[in-house]
Amino acid sequence: MSLKPVGIVTEIVEAADMGISYAYEDLVFLEHNAFLLQFTVSDKELLIHTNSEAEESEIKDSIAKLKNVAVAHAMIFTDGSQYTLTQADDENIRIEFSQPS
Repeated sequence: MSLKPVGIVTEIVEAADMGISYAYEDLVFLEHNAFLLQFTVSDKELLIHTNSEAEESEIKDSIAKLKNVAVAHAMIFTDGSQYTLTQADDENIRIEFSQPS
């Protein structure tokens, strides 16, 4: 398993005026819960999954900015699926991804 380019992704996110709150395995959580990033098998591509509770009209500009900055760093951020966050217990959250239609 190759190392994921977390440093480059951090640069992209920060250049888009956002911040990373947490990275776990192949997921990158941003400082807000409107969307999160997921590494793919390609080191040059990440998926952008949107929170099912987020208003698409409110996040579309942020996602577009993130995609544009990614291209400038020779990366591709593509649309993923929707996800829902629920509290599993006191210390853990559960993330459920919807299946693409």
